[in-house]
Amino acid sequence: MEYEIIRKSRVDESDVKPNLPDYEKMRSEFSWDSVRRELDGFENGWLNMAHESIDRHANSALKDKPALLWEGKGGEEESYTFSELKALSNKFANALCGMGIKKGDRAFIFLDRIPELYVSLFGILKIGAIAGPLFSAFGNDAVKDRMFDSGAKVIITNPKLKKVVDNIKGDLPELKHTIVINKNNRDDFKPGDGETCYYSVMENASEEFDIVKTDEEDLSIMHYTSGTTGKPKGATHAHRAIIGQYATAKYILDFKQDDIYWCTADPGWVTGTSYGMFGPWSNGITQVIFEGGFTAKNWYGVIEKYKATIWYTAPTAIRMLMKAGDAIIKNYDMSSLREIYSVGEPLNPEAVVWSNKVFGMPFHDTWWQTETGCMMIANYPSMDVKPGSMGKPFPGINAGIIDDDGKDVEDGVEGNLAIKPGWPSMFKTYWKNEDLYNSRFKNGWYITGDRAKRDVDGRYTFIGRADDVIISSGHLIGPFEVESVLIEHPAVAEAAAIGKPDKIATEIVKAFVALKDGYEMSEKLNREIAQFARKKLSAFARPREIEFVDSLPKTRSGKIMRRLLKARELGLPEGDTSTLEDD
Repeated sequence: MEYEIIRKSRVDESDVKPNLPDYEKMRSEFSWDSVRRELDGFENGWLNMAHESIDRHANSALKDKPALLWEGKGGEEESYTFSELKALSNKFANALCGMGIKKGDRAFIFLDRIPELYVSLFGILKIGAIAGPLFSAFGNDAVKDRMFDSGAKVIITNPKLKKVVDNIKGDLPELKHTIVINKNNRDDFKPGDGETCYYSVMENASEEFDIVKTDEEDLSIMHYTSGTTGKPKGATHAHRAIIGQYATAKYILDFKQDDIYWCTADPGWVTGTSYGMFGPWSNGITQVIFEGGFTAKNWYGVIEKYKATIWYTAPTAIRMLMKAGDAIIKNYDMSSLREIYSVGEPLNPEAVVWSNKVFGMPFHDTWWQTETGCMMIANYPSMDVKPGSMGKPFPGINAGIIDDDGKDVEDGVEGNLAIKPGWPSMFKTYWKNEDLYNSRFKNGWYITGDRAKRDVDGRYTFIGRADDVIISSGHLIGPFEVESVLIEHPAVAEAAAIGKPDKIATEIVKAFVALKDGYEMSEKLNREIAQFARKKLSAFARPREIEFVDSLPKTRSGKIMRRLLKARELGLPEGDTSTLEDD
């Protein structure tokens, strides 16, 4: 179905002018060097993301401006200025140095969205260490795989999540320190061996700290992302990433100094750092952090209470809001909103049309990846919106649609979405996996692994993944990771995972399981295996459906054909089956 382009109304003198009023003009004039000159570090020959995000403003007229407005699960409220965040992150940096943590060490954060998470992360960056945020929903294996691979020396967590750390720390020989934040009962935590109370070390630490003068190429943050095979890979970025995050936040999210911004992403996901920390705060923006869970009532209430002007969220959440109905919106004042954005997976056209109807403005979809570090393709406030389109490349980005030989394809033809390397926030490596990193570049292009097409107006539309990676609620889930957990169960001989279409989450994980001899298929065993997987995998990666099969389709070389399982599940043509081992 074709949807009409949503036209931007004529901007009159009373309206807020977009930071990027003329896309083609800016594209012809744009340079990353000009963006660099808007940041502090380059004048002195160094660059640090914590300085550009926090200290730069704490040392300016914005020092007393609220940076973080936090609301906890129980309705608690806390507010922090840029000066206060500078002082607190300095204290944490001093505390880490006192533990022997130094430049280049990996420090992981395993927390819910509380202010201390943000303080910790910027403290890590200030000493030149590499920050690794983890989802608080991760299970034992998910945390262990990432901690072991990275060789993390310290983890910051809370008493509840520390139970996961306790279960796996025997398998983490490089882990030396567990810093525990007992936010609601500060005096009740009694540290054990290798454990430290966050508040104790903060109380004794100095507010003065001389930031380590990191080079722009020094590593800063790592996010683990899933692939078709093998364990999750540590996509690692350098301090130069702040250049891209600052620029895209300024010109796509269109920040003004009086904005109140709300990004709903968890910091365990790259959106929660690139645009839940670095993008807004490098622009000196006040942002809301909401720890509570999703309900339409909660979310609309946050927008109304804090008078949010810019809202960045995910398609899964938008579809859940649509499901909640239009009537509930009338109970809340949404008039503060100026721009609304979407990220993480394709935003279906119906959601764009719906938002234009109920909010009086369309969601602007954006496309980028963990590896790209910042937005690559977007719908801009100054542009008309074509529902279903990801938009146009950012002025400093050269995107293309190429075939498998690396040659350009015509407009309107599906191909591989690729980006010319060289943008500042491009990831620097996959941790300890340089061969895989190099494999992502071909014929002068970064190959994204996404399939897309471009129309004659230069707009890009997402088609799907070029591999078996599952996209669920914006998260990329590697089938291998799910399968590896399932076959740990004593009854499971083989397992395969696919993405099954879902109206809300885009896809859910469905697993096919072949049992070992001596085990009988039953509902009880199905529940047992599901519960087993639930304990080891994150909430979004665990299988929502498990189907027993006698055997899994494999090639003659023994590779499981997930494509064939998916085709059979969806009633699609099976394609070439000539390589099946039992064909």
